[in-house]
Amino acid sequence: MASSVVGPVVQGQERPARGSTLDIAGAVVLGGCAVWALIASVGRTARPEGVLLAVLAVAAGYACGRIAGSLLPVAATTAAALAGFGLACTALEDLPGQEGVDAAQWTLATGAACCAAWAARPLLLRSALWLLALAIAVTAAVGGGTAGGAASAAVLLCSFTAARLRRRLLGLAGLALLTAVAVGGCWAVAANAVPGGLPPALRAQLTEHRVRLWQDATRIAGDNPVRGAGPDRFTELSPTAMEAPDPRTTPHSAPLQQAAGEGVPGVALLGAAFGWMLYALWRSPRSTPVVLTAAVALTALAIEASLGNALSFPQVTAGAGLLAGLATASRPDHAPAPLP
Repeated sequence: MASSVVGPVVQGQERPARGSTLDIAGAVVLGGCAVWALIASVGRTARPEGVLLAVLAVAAGYACGRIAGSLLPVAATTAAALAGFGLACTALEDLPGQEGVDAAQWTLATGAACCAAWAARPLLLRSALWLLALAIAVTAAVGGGTAGGAASAAVLLCSFTAARLRRRLLGLAGLALLTAVAVGGCWAVAANAVPGGLPPALRAQLTEHRVRLWQDATRIAGDNPVRGAGPDRFTELSPTAMEAPDPRTTPHSAPLQQAAGEGVPGVALLGAAFGWMLYALWRSPRSTPVVLTAAVALTALAIEASLGNALSFPQVTAGAGLLAGLATASRPDHAPAPLP
């Protein structure tokens, strides 16, 4: 991973170096994800290749984002937005197992376009990039489905208001709390622990099939809390998945999939990876609007991954790493970022 610049003296105090701490933390977390997937697979007919590919995609995307963002911050981020826009527009619809990728691609494309707009300095260029972000959000609302349109609109609206929040730490803490609530709610539904029961309207929105998949994942995780049942073994252990027409059915929830496949440590490592990204954004030398916009997009992706299978696609995991890298790259002018 590319290293960040060492922060200069601000108000008589010297900032600690960002790059070494962030890179070491990221290497430890992502390395831990890969190693634990292999440990959970030992002695079983498990297939850790999917987890290893996801880890590699995140690391590669993050490294490319840090490098490209340091050299051409606006151009690289604009290119990422256009690439995501193109992938979202050309994605095939109504294919089994593809439900989660569309909303994720619209989310990341909108986030990248908004980050590019905030990074641009000339008024004309910034206006053009805001129009691009608006075009992506409108296209998502028209042809990207309910989830994709809602996520894109949320990222766009939150990005507009990001300039008013001067302390990024408060915004990042709120986004972390929102993600925790989403994951906790998903787990409560799977464990039948919702007070008063799940409302029928919400159950219909989630679909009975998905709720049963979540319940199967919770049961598998309860039987194997430490190492899980092994990566990519959910289909052969879940009665609901066995009845599905798609032979590669997942729990449609990244935390529950980790719990079923790799136990509690797998869930902890997944949470640590998300926390590391938020920490990297907090220490980023980029402006607060860029940081918070990227954080909103990644939080929306995390919520989508909690309710669907977004992280099962390498283009999504690579795109998440790329956006995080672009939003944490060193600025070409080496200008200091305000402390949160």
